[in-house]
Amino acid sequence: MGLAGIKDVADRAGLSIATVSRALSGKANVSPKSRQLAKAAAAELGFVPSYHASSLASGRNHNVGLVVPSVHRWYFSSVVEGVSGALLDAGYDLTLYNVGDEPERRQIVLNDFLLRKRLDAVIAVALVLSEAEIQQLLAIHRPIVGIGGALAGASTIRIDDARLARTATEHLIGLGHTRIAHITGDGELNRDFKLPGIRRAGFEAAMAAAGHRVRPEWTVSADFTIQGAYASARTLLATATERPTAVFAASDEMAIGTILAARDFGLRVPQDLSVIGMDGHELGEVVGLTTINQDPRGQGALAARLLLETLDAGAKRRTKGAPPAPEATDREYPTEFLVRSSTAVPPV
Repeated sequence: MGLAGIKDVADRAGLSIATVSRALSGKANVSPKSRQLAKAAAAELGFVPSYHASSLASGRNHNVGLVVPSVHRWYFSSVVEGVSGALLDAGYDLTLYNVGDEPERRQIVLNDFLLRKRLDAVIAVALVLSEAEIQQLLAIHRPIVGIGGALAGASTIRIDDARLARTATEHLIGLGHTRIAHITGDGELNRDFKLPGIRRAGFEAAMAAAGHRVRPEWTVSADFTIQGAYASARTLLATATERPTAVFAASDEMAIGTILAARDFGLRVPQDLSVIGMDGHELGEVVGLTTINQDPRGQGALAARLLLETLDAGAKRRTKGAPPAPEATDREYPTEFLVRSSTAVPPV
């Protein structure tokens, strides 16, 4: 049904067309009684709202694009969960773009799909966008929120990876460890927000400040998975003439892989080897992993709420005749240091 349909619902409910429209689209400024009347009348008449018509009226499509490098990795899938939950609650659709490692695919998404598709806004996770790419989106009034690093001109939500990596390393140093190894990310993982390099720099800064040597052979890389780190940690623990007494892994999954590798060598965690991770993976609780929880689901939900607020503010500005001008904000997301049973004083 078109406009006549909503008029029929309004007549049946004894409400204005505007009130029925707000009630059926889930807007907040409708009384519970009016909402109930509108929904009952719509159900009786078999009325289905036309989202195309409502998007023409509001200038909004109720659809947000989410661009991630990889859906199957825990961090990204957790962010997706947080974003999608908040958008569903607000009555928005989510269009997911999984760009992977292919630069061409990323270019197509940024330069074609995001501009062509009927999207109101974009959330970019752990991607470095060029200034031209950001300006292109902002020029067509598509607000952007970045998660995981700074985007010039766009609002961002991030954690201070260098400081937190330093904090994790200082925890081991504070327990008395001097022989500390680090498991970092493979080179290709550094392409976008340089995350492994940033966390490694935090580790090295803490070691240097404490006067401890970073041994090259004790810095090994893996692919941020349990399996990858398990293989790298086995090599680290098997070949070292003198073993480290502690390991700071740049992610919880890599820390868990390290704990599994230690077990193969008969090493007890934490009596023989302390292990600390970073991220807040659910499995960390199961294995007693000391870590820093960055709550990616919460980051995703916050990003979605920020975008919705920006869209609402933009709509209000438009109705008052002013062009939308979303203000970029850079927010550091709060983290939680979780001391569990995987770290202890070094063996005597």
